[in-house]
Amino acid sequence: MSTDKHISLIAKKLSLHDWQVENTIRLMDGGATIPFISRYRKEMTGSLDEVQLMHIKDEYDRLKELDARREAIIKSIEEQEKMTPELRQKIDAALTMSELEDIYLPYRPKRRTRATIAREKGLEPLAQLIMEQKENDPSGKAETFINDDVASAEEALAGASDIIAEWVSEDEKARRQMRHLFEKEAVIYSKVVKGKETEGIKYSDYYDWSEHLKKCPSHRLLAMRRGEEEGFLRISIEPIEENAIEALNSIFIKGRNASSDLVAGAVKDSWKRLLSSSMETEFRNISKEKADIEAIAVFVDNLRQLLLASPLGEKNVLAIDPGFRTGCKVVCLDRQGNLVHNETIYPHPPQNETAMSVKKILTLVNAYKIEAIAIGNGTASRETEDFIKWVKFENDIQVFVVSEAGASIYSASKTAREEFPDYDVTVRGAVSIGRRLMDPLAELVKIDPKSIGVGQYQHDVDQQKLQKSLDDVVMSCVNAVGVEVNTASKHLLTYVSGLGPQLAQNIVDYRAENGPFSSRRDLLRVKRMGEKAFEQSAGFLRIRNASNPLDASAVHPESYHVVEKMSKELGCDVRDLMTDDKKRKEIKLESYITPVTGLPTLKDIMDELAKPGRDPRSKIKEFRFAEIRSMEDCIPGMVVPGIVTNVTKFGAFVDIGIKQDGLVHISNMSKHYITDPSSVVKLHQHVMVKIIAVDIDRKRIQLSLKDVEQASGNRQPATG
Repeated sequence: MSTDKHISLIAKKLSLHDWQVENTIRLMDGGATIPFISRYRKEMTGSLDEVQLMHIKDEYDRLKELDARREAIIKSIEEQEKMTPELRQKIDAALTMSELEDIYLPYRPKRRTRATIAREKGLEPLAQLIMEQKENDPSGKAETFINDDVASAEEALAGASDIIAEWVSEDEKARRQMRHLFEKEAVIYSKVVKGKETEGIKYSDYYDWSEHLKKCPSHRLLAMRRGEEEGFLRISIEPIEENAIEALNSIFIKGRNASSDLVAGAVKDSWKRLLSSSMETEFRNISKEKADIEAIAVFVDNLRQLLLASPLGEKNVLAIDPGFRTGCKVVCLDRQGNLVHNETIYPHPPQNETAMSVKKILTLVNAYKIEAIAIGNGTASRETEDFIKWVKFENDIQVFVVSEAGASIYSASKTAREEFPDYDVTVRGAVSIGRRLMDPLAELVKIDPKSIGVGQYQHDVDQQKLQKSLDDVVMSCVNAVGVEVNTASKHLLTYVSGLGPQLAQNIVDYRAENGPFSSRRDLLRVKRMGEKAFEQSAGFLRIRNASNPLDASAVHPESYHVVEKMSKELGCDVRDLMTDDKKRKEIKLESYITPVTGLPTLKDIMDELAKPGRDPRSKIKEFRFAEIRSMEDCIPGMVVPGIVTNVTKFGAFVDIGIKQDGLVHISNMSKHYITDPSSVVKLHQHVMVKIIAVDIDRKRIQLSLKDVEQASGNRQPATG
């Protein structure tokens, strides 16, 4: 299929103009990344955002995959010498993989089937005769097919029926009809495997479950599939059998005679033995793919919120990884996140060295001019928070509880060993907690997103698709925020548009050998940094205190001449434009429009001049849990503050300050009917929730957002 046809199909499907799709594909084929196209090629795409660009890419990739399969099928049929002009036209016109595979099905090389055995016995002419349904005495005709391989007329009719059953199962129209039937009314059934009732108790909700497949939410489908894979459940997907057979009969039954009766029998056999299982397999795959897409979308949305969580910024931070018996690991970090001190305190049982611990904390806060304290939210977190709040500091010290999710993975990783070869995992973990407070994005990129724990059935979905989606969202977030090239880690630089692992390492090596970069153009001196990589990355890399102030902004170097022209015509320098609002208001953007630089780019430039290198992330807020310590303290009816820790399709989990997170089911999120919990809450959002039920045995807490007044600003996500 030609690229022009691809463009038209994609444009029509996504409700875009052909030129938008064509330019996007041309840019992508030329090596441009989605963040770069979205930010710096708005004129070429009509200001398409990253989501729209990703849809174009996905559709383009799908059509290319379809073309590759189309060519393989054409080659196979031609080698069989069965290609006809009509068949070739049908193959070329196929727009989906299922349509293409239906066309190919009769020509696909098969293992020996009952139908192939019947053909080998010479029974295909009899099958054709019966299929025409003009013969009133098929049994009489079958007598003429008795030979050394066929012992009786009954055997001949049975073989012919097997051939007809296979024809029915391979018929394009029949498969389309059955596909439509499955889409409309297929039911998914889940039953417990006999004898596994006790062992598989966590799947008890699905021991005798059925619902229409099209209404089955992704989380339920993935849960049932996991139960099946673990051997506790048996799942089937099927429509009402009578409806399926009736639909097939309407296609194949052409008369009312003995031949028609045989065809009807073959149709029923085809459904039971061939078509139903084929369609069930197809819809198992389709429903799984749909569930994967939804689950991955939830993970991606949560990860985006986590990565773009509010940063504290450059502050001197004291970070604590809490513990009881082994003590609390304490580290002090300077404003750049460098480790300057570490030790252990024992304020909790069994040691109870409270006074000594207070003295150490006060000494460290004064010695290292600490401005904020980060406490991990794991074991002994609440007790450590209480201890720190009890300490009387000379200055106002902000205290934050920080998620430890994935910190243990980082502390034992190769990355952590490279950063801190002389320290053990406890020190590395505490450093990670402190850095997460300062800049969540810069720290979390070092951890495999799948280890952060914000997914929904993440281990059950297509791992390749999940990894790609997570990598895409990390890249999107990194480039949305921008990266300070002189302080960024190799891991953060890896996700900058146009770089990747090798160039990121080369930048770090160059920095180590030659000192900090003084301008963006210096990046071209980095090994393997060509013009293309520079074009793709430069706008997302910041150089603070560079001689050219635009190097600290998101204005791309290719547009510097526009800003310089503006300043020259206003009789000032570029710095004046970035600090003087009155000067900027004198600029008439229309006079700077060129065939290359349009109004969208000019407006972006003006936004950057007003707030150069602005961080899109919101400001961080402090948070305080209620005075509850365990599930036994949770009384239905209580209204308590909490932090949203995970958002799924069925609700949101909220940390209310005890070991067990509570669940706000989707039905308890709003007075109004909602279909998506993410329309109500976001990851790390501060909320007030009502405790509505506590099940200590099952370790479950049910919460509600309904009829609960939210504090001012609680609807904004923030770190805890």
